[in-house]
This record gives sequence, structure tokens and C-alpha cells, in this order.
Amino acid sequence: METPQHDYITTNGIKLHYVTQGSGPLMLMLHGFPEFWYSWRYQIPEFAADFKVVAPDLRGYNDSDKPSEQSAYVMKEFVKDVEGMIRGLGYEKCVLVGHDWGGGIAWNFAYAYPQMVERLIVMNHPHYAKLSEGFRTPQQLRRSWYVFLFQLPIIPELFVQSQDYKFIEDAFLGMAVDKSTFTKEDIDAYKNAIKKPGALSATINYYRNVFSTQMLNQNWSILEVPTLMIWGEEDTALGKELTYATQDYVKDFQIRYIPNCSHWVQQEQPQLVNQYMREFLRA
Repeated sequence: METPQHDYITTNGIKLHYVTQGSGPLMLMLHGFPEFWYSWRYQIPEFAADFKVVAPDLRGYNDSDKPSEQSAYVMKEFVKDVEGMIRGLGYEKCVLVGHDWGGGIAWNFAYAYPQMVERLIVMNHPHYAKLSEGFRTPQQLRRSWYVFLFQLPIIPELFVQSQDYKFIEDAFLGMAVDKSTFTKEDIDAYKNAIKKPGALSATINYYRNVFSTQMLNQNWSILEVPTLMIWGEEDTALGKELTYATQDYVKDFQIRYIPNCSHWVQQEQPQLVNQYMREFLRA
């Protein structure tokens, strides 16, 4: 099989870097914070046998464009990026996969363009109706301490940069159940990506806009797109209880919990994640 290729695409007025492998129907994989396309390194070759797998760096990340305005990092722009990418690659629909922030974008895209999502796979990001409920509980507010820190100007950037970006190392090694999941090379790759000019403020701006938009205050209808949720049960950032009753918002919904696994589910338990994805796609 061919090796992954790097390329760029212009969408919604910006240039996004992406990695691609395989041919066939489109599978689009959206990463989270503080990651980049690399977080899908165990899924890209696995699904390239049956799909054209495309894993972009989201706007603001790694080698993609990094608009300087804080207003560039709002959900409506992320959704437009995805739409333009699908069409720009020559497709009308895709299997959409997202983790963390990428999962949040995937949820919103599936609502905005259900006809463009054949199947939806979301990992460790709750439906926004459930996330909104979570932000009303003390336990989730404690888990989300960093979201509130990231509302401040300048201070979050200084905090993340301190001690050679120790925050990045702690985010992965501190949260992982299996500490051997991430090698020094993996941590260095994530650090180097966020050290690129403009990347740190851009990625934090995703959080700075959370409360100024209506993301958490919408009236959500029933999603018609067949959806699989995969959830690492030992997620210290997003509690498992945020997954309960998701089926109230999704007509065709499945969930797979993975015990002894952290927020970084597709990296910590790639074989199980790949297995559950395959079973869902074959159904």
C-alpha cells in the first residue's frame, strides 16, 4: 500500500494541510487539542485499505493557516472548513470521524449538513446538549478548569509555554492510563506543532470563543445520521456521565465504552478503536 502523502487544500478562504492515504469513499478525520493530524497515525493506514482517508490539521494547528483574529475560531467557520474540504476533494459526502474538538466539529457538521455525512464516529466528545448539562454540575466544572483559564488574555500562552511546554507533556502523559502510549518522540511532535508561529494562540482561541457563541445554548433536534460514539472511560477532562442518554438526540446511536483508557482513546487503545469502527461501518 502507498505511504501517507502530505498535501494542502484551500477551503473557506484559508489553506489547510492534510495527510492522506488510500482511495475510495472519503473518510475525514478531525483531531482535537492539543494535537494535529498525527493523532490518527494508527487509524490512517488501517482504513486506507477501503477509504481515501484524509486527516487535516484544523485551522490554527501545525502546518495549516493560522488567522490572527480571535473571531476566526468559531464553530461556523470550522463547519465551513469541513464542507469546503469535502467538496474540494471531489466528494459529496464522507464518513466523518472526530475526537475531542474534532468531535465537537463533527457533531455540528452532521447537524448542519446531514446529507454530507454517511456515518458519524465521535470519540470522547459529548453531544453538545449533554456538554451543556455538564457545565451546570460542580464535577464537570472542576474537570474543565483549563477551559476557564483559557478565557484570559496572554496568561494561558505563558502557562503553556512555561518549562518547555510542560503543559503539553502533562496533558498526554498525565492523563494516559498506559503511560507507555506516548513516546518522547510523540510528545516532541506535539510540542513542535504547537510551537509553530501563531499556533498556540490560535488553538487557545478555540476555547476563548466557547462562551461568547451559542454553542452550548442551542435547541438540538434529533440527528438522523447513524452515529457511533467511542469513549475511554478514564477521561479526566470529560466525565463518562456526559454520554448518558445521548440516544435521546440521535435516532440511530451506538456507544462503545473502553475501560482502563483515557481521553486519548484512539492512541491508547488503537486496536479496539479500529475494531469498533470496522464493526460499525460494516453494519
